[in-house]
Amino acid sequence: MATWQRVKDHFETFEITIDSNGHTHKRPIPRPKVPNPWHVIRLLNWKHWVYFLVGFAAWTMDGYDFHTVSLSVSRLAEFYGKPRADISQSITFTLLFRSVGAAVFGIAGDMYGRKWPLFVNLMIIAVLQVGTAYADSFKVFLAVRSLFGIAMGGIWGLAASMSLENMPVEARGLFSGILQQGYALGYLLGAVFNLTVVPHSPHSFRALFYIGAALTALVACTRLFFPESQQFLEAQRNRENGSHAAAFMKDAKKVLRMHWRRCLYAVVLMSGFNFMSHTSQDMYPTYMQQGKGFSPSKATLATLIAKVGALIGGTIGGYYSQFWGRRLTIMVSCVLGICFIPLWVLPTGLAPLIMGSFFVEGFVQAAWGVVPVHLAELSPPAFRAAFPGITYQLGNMISSPAAQILTTVAESLKKQVTVNGVRVERPDYGTTQAIMMAIIFTWVGVWAAIGKEERGAHFELAAAAGSGSGEGEVGKGVVEMHTPTEVMDLEKKGGAEHVEDVAVEQRR
Repeated sequence: MATWQRVKDHFETFEITIDSNGHTHKRPIPRPKVPNPWHVIRLLNWKHWVYFLVGFAAWTMDGYDFHTVSLSVSRLAEFYGKPRADISQSITFTLLFRSVGAAVFGIAGDMYGRKWPLFVNLMIIAVLQVGTAYADSFKVFLAVRSLFGIAMGGIWGLAASMSLENMPVEARGLFSGILQQGYALGYLLGAVFNLTVVPHSPHSFRALFYIGAALTALVACTRLFFPESQQFLEAQRNRENGSHAAAFMKDAKKVLRMHWRRCLYAVVLMSGFNFMSHTSQDMYPTYMQQGKGFSPSKATLATLIAKVGALIGGTIGGYYSQFWGRRLTIMVSCVLGICFIPLWVLPTGLAPLIMGSFFVEGFVQAAWGVVPVHLAELSPPAFRAAFPGITYQLGNMISSPAAQILTTVAESLKKQVTVNGVRVERPDYGTTQAIMMAIIFTWVGVWAAIGKEERGAHFELAAAAGSGSGEGEVGKGVVEMHTPTEVMDLEKKGGAEHVEDVAVEQRR
């Protein structure tokens, strides 16, 4: 009985209040009923929409720019005269270096705000996309994609922090799911251009990179027309005079010393998530062409429909996580994803394979839709650009060999498939993907269950890093208390709505 109570407590989220006598009281936060999503959407004002859409657009272009290579693997292999496994090395290098960019731009975002670091980050990506198109040798191509990985690593933390800290607490689950699907939308846009523009362009695969550079630069310039995040400015005003950098590093060391277990947990969790996404999607067009014998146009069509499933699944997963809880949503999504693996790899016809990919990608992204808000709530509040971005990209670094592992194993296994009525020997991508995805779904579901969550935490009210406010605020990750007047002022300036004077933490 005691064991069951400990398990039950592990999955509860608690509200901590301090009464007038200084006594601390803890009670479970009940899971609210699921409201009509339109009611949640109506909570947003125009400022919320502006910050969210700019962050969403930045993350969408990040996804597009990354997938220009995975959509062009066969063409790039032909252009450089290299096997497909060698081309997939560029994906590995990109993922490997993303953690560097997450640290550089995440720290810049927490020190200097979200606006200018995001602008600079996007412009660097635009330049490197052009550089990729002009890479005239395989070595230069690998070097440019490695630099691209550094630039790409900074976008997610900046975009997620800017979007969610300006969002009402009640809407964060839904819009976390929508925000994360910017990555899938970027893939979807790339697949559309790959299907409609590339075959008819004299620039061949380079057209994808030119389009990506132009659209990314457009998003960067759009960001210039909107002010800095109000929550960052409010927190920045509370900083004491003195060395900003020195105070920031002092707080960062304090957070690392007190929260190293949480950091390690988040890195392992994000390693699983990134293995899950890269294994299911990076080589999917190649799988459909080489493993199933479909033409590039049919493989692209399957990709498009799969990404529609991803968009739907991610939005639904993020929305229901606000009421079911972050961990439970991840666990259910992983279990359902495993159930659809056979439909994803066993059929030989296009229609059932598309149906399988629709549901597998849907449940992969249903779990992913929880990630932005889950990491933001787990973060020490003053480091919600650096902590999510760094842990996310360290997970990406660990998972960086995913595409190469999948390609190498699949190319070493052979399977007979029918192409234009003729039986030919092709790489066995289906078996390889099925085994890897079953293992990864199990990994993510179990690890999410082991961890904790802080659903509903008011992280937007925390002071900025380097404020010198002490260990309780940035060291323990507890949200700063505010008087009712301060809360009303924050709400008027675009902060969270219906804020209570509480700190929310999960029973450890």
